[in-house]
Amino acid sequence: MGKMLNEFKEFALKGNVVDMAIGVVIGGAFGNIVTSIVNDLFTPLIACIFGDVDFTHIAIHLKGEGENAIVLGIGNFLQIVFNFIIIALCLFAVVKAMNKLKKPEPVVDAPKPRLCPFCKSEIDKDATRCPHCTSQL
Repeated sequence: MGKMLNEFKEFALKGNVVDMAIGVVIGGAFGNIVTSIVNDLFTPLIACIFGDVDFTHIAIHLKGEGENAIVLGIGNFLQIVFNFIIIALCLFAVVKAMNKLKKPEPVVDAPKPRLCPFCKSEIDKDATRCPHCTSQL
């Protein structure tokens, strides 16, 4: 039992597991922010411009009437797809804005290759003999 507890502790305290847990918590909080942006800012603006953005009432009556009617309720599906598109666009805009705020990585120039003074071929910096022309360096 003690060995299993030690193995679990080692697993749970690994950097990857802790990083993943932090990512899940931050992701959940970020999801709430995106949902609020969509529900409180963008959906009302879209409703003002295009009218009602509630598609849940759309249905195709296939057969029958009343309680026995067979109805294909595509409205809920359309509403979920519409919400997904809006959330994806908002998330894209937020990530794009965050990337602009991020400091760019400095570009490090690769070291120039060493050339053999005899055949002008590239050689390893530590080489004492050219592998191409076999000259002593």
